[in-house]
Amino acid sequence: MTLEIYDTTLRDGSQQEGISLTVGDKLRVARLLDELGVAFVEGGWPGANQKDTEFFERAKSELDFSNAILTAFGATRRPGGDLAGDAQLKALLDAETEYLCIVGKTWDYHVSEALRVDLDEGVRMVGESIEFLKGKGRRVFFDAEHFFDGYRDNPAYALEVLKAAHEAGAERLVLCDTNGGTLPAETLATINAVQEAFSGADVGVHFHNDGGTAVAASLAAVDAGVRQIQGCINGYGERTGNADLSTLIPDLELKKGLKPIAGDLELITPISHHVAEIVNITLDPHRPYVGSSAFTHKAGLHTSALARRSDAYEHEAPGDVGNSTRMVVSELGGRASVLAKVAEMGLELDAETAGRVVERVKELEHEGYHFEAADGSFELLARRTTGWKNPFFMLESFRVQSDRDGSGVVSEATVKLDVDGVRTITVGEGLGPVHALDQALRSALIGRYPEVDDFRLTDYRVRVLDSEDGTSARVRVLIETSNHLGAWGTIGVHENIMEASWQALADGVIVGLLRLGAANGPHG
Repeated sequence: MTLEIYDTTLRDGSQQEGISLTVGDKLRVARLLDELGVAFVEGGWPGANQKDTEFFERAKSELDFSNAILTAFGATRRPGGDLAGDAQLKALLDAETEYLCIVGKTWDYHVSEALRVDLDEGVRMVGESIEFLKGKGRRVFFDAEHFFDGYRDNPAYALEVLKAAHEAGAERLVLCDTNGGTLPAETLATINAVQEAFSGADVGVHFHNDGGTAVAASLAAVDAGVRQIQGCINGYGERTGNADLSTLIPDLELKKGLKPIAGDLELITPISHHVAEIVNITLDPHRPYVGSSAFTHKAGLHTSALARRSDAYEHEAPGDVGNSTRMVVSELGGRASVLAKVAEMGLELDAETAGRVVERVKELEHEGYHFEAADGSFELLARRTTGWKNPFFMLESFRVQSDRDGSGVVSEATVKLDVDGVRTITVGEGLGPVHALDQALRSALIGRYPEVDDFRLTDYRVRVLDSEDGTSARVRVLIETSNHLGAWGTIGVHENIMEASWQALADGVIVGLLRLGAANGPHG
């Protein structure tokens, strides 16, 4: 029996607070899920809103899946309603997908209190709706809503609803933990009971993560022999989310030796990050397998061991999921950390120099620096320890002022630099003092180093380090600079926020020029 991954990101995932996908976004995510190789992509709920209706209409001509099967989601007929005239069932048929997934209530409490019908009508709504859709040539999955809560309170009724779905022709009986609070041991016992009652049925599961156990429950369900696992990329979903397929899929393949997707597992990290960009929610760097910190090492003991054996502190090879090992340098690290980090940067240090770098890192982090968030500044620190000097420019002075008038605040910065022995004075205007300083620095350098035109200041963060000192407190400024090749972080610490900002800003430009090899010779 083949294990199926049924992705519900475009419906369940889009219900997460802060996510609002356009139809174009949904089409892009659908293509990524197909590339990953999930078995089914649930496109949404046609008829429930204009966006989902448009998605299915456009999908007919714009989606050409290689691996996945597009499905439409909907509900059973209305209580006491007419099947042929039911608008929801008609919208499902109009979506023109071969597979449909319909949801029905299996918890007697919801039938009585939410639907406000008798229990027999609740059973009929499920059985008749599935039979009707099957009669129209559709293949149907049944999502048994609130099944685990319903089975706990009234197992006979929950099983009666499943029986109606099974006898009507539902190809999967999907047991849903809709409230997300059932622990894996109880879900396992319930799944076993269902499989015993319906020995010829293919069972699936759909877990929400309110108890923090959606992935664990899904893995337990696989051990119990279920056919289909439903979930969302990056664990998106209402409240605390759904079963996280970005964790679950690698677990199934790497830990259990299964093949849950048709695509290459190395795609899971780039696709996870790509989807995060589309939904416009920064991916948690500490997310298992796909997070940028999932295989990142900081402490000296770990990095020392990793220098000898790459698998010493990594439960799987990061390349298997499209990720990579990273070393970050901090006061917790030792020589092995430094040597590993500079090797990543293409630099070579002897053991004695590495030791000096370690001591300098410890001194500066005691003052408030934070090199694990500023790889660019660490690179410059390592270079300077060897006697390297900045070949690009030397600061003589800078001045920044802000003026407020009736139209708002305008900042102006003046920078005096030595660039290749030429004294250069430039002025920059900006929306704020750091923006103005950035503009002035670029103006001073662009004639000699046109590469700076491609640099972008993509993040700027300030943290007060000694808040008890009030306005005289030291501040830490972290800046991210990027170009078409990538991004790098730099840092500055000082009692004066503009001096701290200059340190981080200037280092960002220096690192960018270094990585482009701009010091190799003058430009014409």
